[in-house]
Amino acid sequence: MEISVIIPTYNEELSIAKTLEALSRLVNVSEVIVVDGGSSDLTAKFVKNYTQVKNLQLVQMDEPNRGKQLHEGTKHAKGDIFWFVYAETRPQQGCGRQIKGVMKYREVVGGNFEVIFSGETRWAKFMTWLYPHLRSWGLNYGDSAFFIGRKAYEKVGGFKPIGAFEDLDMFHRLRKIGTFYHLSQTVTTSSKRFEKGSFLWTFAKWSFFQVLYWFKFPPEKLAKKFLSAR
Repeated sequence: MEISVIIPTYNEELSIAKTLEALSRLVNVSEVIVVDGGSSDLTAKFVKNYTQVKNLQLVQMDEPNRGKQLHEGTKHAKGDIFWFVYAETRPQQGCGRQIKGVMKYREVVGGNFEVIFSGETRWAKFMTWLYPHLRSWGLNYGDSAFFIGRKAYEKVGGFKPIGAFEDLDMFHRLRKIGTFYHLSQTVTTSSKRFEKGSFLWTFAKWSFFQVLYWFKFPPEKLAKKFLSAR
């Protein structure tokens, strides 16, 4: 089994180099595909000039839309397993080996990792505490580094072309066809999106849209409202 890492980016010049550096230390990754959504900063240049990652390729799109970017990345991937890593999420050594370890079982269609939010702020610690509880309610997010078998991905039709909630939508479709396995090994992600301005206000808006999704509001419509609110 070969693992293809797919990273969606949009103006991630401050994050992408560290994420690529983390991936360069993993021996079980066959290729890394960065799909940029038309960044106006130096993201694309950083990726083009990065040489430590083997089989690194840059795919450029005209606009940011994470669902479209993730799906576009699979069109360029050669691996049996797609590993979707966000630009602010950094895996640890051993993650690739664990993915291969669980994906050998026929009933497993994909999975994710335990998330630690970086930083020493109380909000980062709160989000690290909260995520396992959200997972128990059926809310699994893409910053936990989803990995999905190619056959399962194709069976459910891939990521939908929506700019938000594409991760929740994918998770719920996947678990209808097999086991989505949670690994206890951790990945580290940034809490900066919750720490811009008032954390409580940002978290309240985020929570409101999660509740709407939970009550079956169409993800395509929610994505438009969620992105405009951000």
